[in-house]
Amino acid sequence: MDGTVLVADDDRTIRTVLSRALTRAGCKVHATSSIATLMRWVDEGRGDLVISDVVMPDGSGLEALRQIGESRPELPVIIISARNTIVTAIEAADGNAYDYLPKPFDLPELMKRAARALSEGRQRARPATTPDPAPLSEDLPLVGRTAEMQALYKVVARVMNADLPVLVRGETGTGRSLIASAIHDFSDRRGRPFVVVNAADAEAPDGVERLVARARGGTLVIDEVGDFSAEAQLRLARALDALSDPAPRIVAIACAGIETRLLDGGFRSDLYYRLAGVAIDVPPLVARLEDIAPLAEHFLARVQRETGTAPRLAEDALPALLRYGWPGNVRQLENVIRGLAVTAAGETITAAEVEAILGQQPRAERAAPAGDGDRLGDSVRRHLRRYFDLHRGELPPPGIYQRILHEVEYPLIEICLDATGGNQARAAELLGINRNTLRKKIADLDIPVTRRRRLM
Repeated sequence: MDGTVLVADDDRTIRTVLSRALTRAGCKVHATSSIATLMRWVDEGRGDLVISDVVMPDGSGLEALRQIGESRPELPVIIISARNTIVTAIEAADGNAYDYLPKPFDLPELMKRAARALSEGRQRARPATTPDPAPLSEDLPLVGRTAEMQALYKVVARVMNADLPVLVRGETGTGRSLIASAIHDFSDRRGRPFVVVNAADAEAPDGVERLVARARGGTLVIDEVGDFSAEAQLRLARALDALSDPAPRIVAIACAGIETRLLDGGFRSDLYYRLAGVAIDVPPLVARLEDIAPLAEHFLARVQRETGTAPRLAEDALPALLRYGWPGNVRQLENVIRGLAVTAAGETITAAEVEAILGQQPRAERAAPAGDGDRLGDSVRRHLRRYFDLHRGELPPPGIYQRILHEVEYPLIEICLDATGGNQARAAELLGINRNTLRKKIADLDIPVTRRRRLM
């Protein structure tokens, strides 16, 4: 990797780490904490790549991105930011950033993207006819630093000005309707109609046609399309087939289990494929526990703006939030945080207050959609994230590898023994391991074995 990299970040540690890593990789590096200095270097023709933070003491990295796009459109820019929101990702994409990474970033991953940027350059110049972006609101509760949410932000940023239909899938309360709104509000259709069709509208003989006509040139959102009756699905399919210019952009919202209805014949395949030009899956909150803290801070900041005052979370309050299952997802978390902001006895929200309000919430058992249960890896990943989060930035005690293997091996062997009626030879064959190995694991893990006939 060679070339000159311009690094702009007000954090001295990040400047140092990036400068050393890039220098070791063979690059020449200029680092600064000033947007003005960065732009002077750019205007002088320096640099083959820019890596810039967003919030700087003397300006915005996103504004610098737009200026670089005008003066040196071939110069690739990688944006890094601690503002882990969909707005930042969309603004970076709108400014034609080569890439966007949230802080804290993975250094090897950033180095790979930097190497790719240096070899490819800024291949996609922003069209001169693109309208100036509308002011973007940071008030959307689409906040998250997890890989799942960052990937979602990038997909939204890529599709917002495409004409492909979008299918937004996920559980209730995950923010599906907010994503539909963001696709419209941040696109070049934002000044045109935004119309929502629901199941009741689709049951009316002319309901779909009337709303499609109202949405001409704008965005038509089909809410909970998986709940549409067979007759409503037929009306919708016919209306979409008859679209004429200026046709609306189609964004459909569906539950995570819509594919099950498709396979069972309860949802028209022609309509499904008509809607699913691009599918965006919104993860449930329990799959991204590390986003609970920034989401809670986001909601408390909103309360502060609305009322002029808001408590803060005590250090022991976050683990209580992480232990809960959040069947109502982000919407439920927002309501809980707002309730705590009102009822907190002091300037901080304590763990006891969190546990008290969560005790009044519905039981946190989560029913997976039929035929669409979690993969084992997803469950293990959630368990490990919660385990690490509960240590609040400190590393867990050594030996985590063996502890996790024990947690997985015990139920695996126990269930295989139960399935074979306690027959260790058959259980070993089922597991694909040597019988003596199984016996040793049974002894080491202290697994009880009961021989019995299986009625199969």
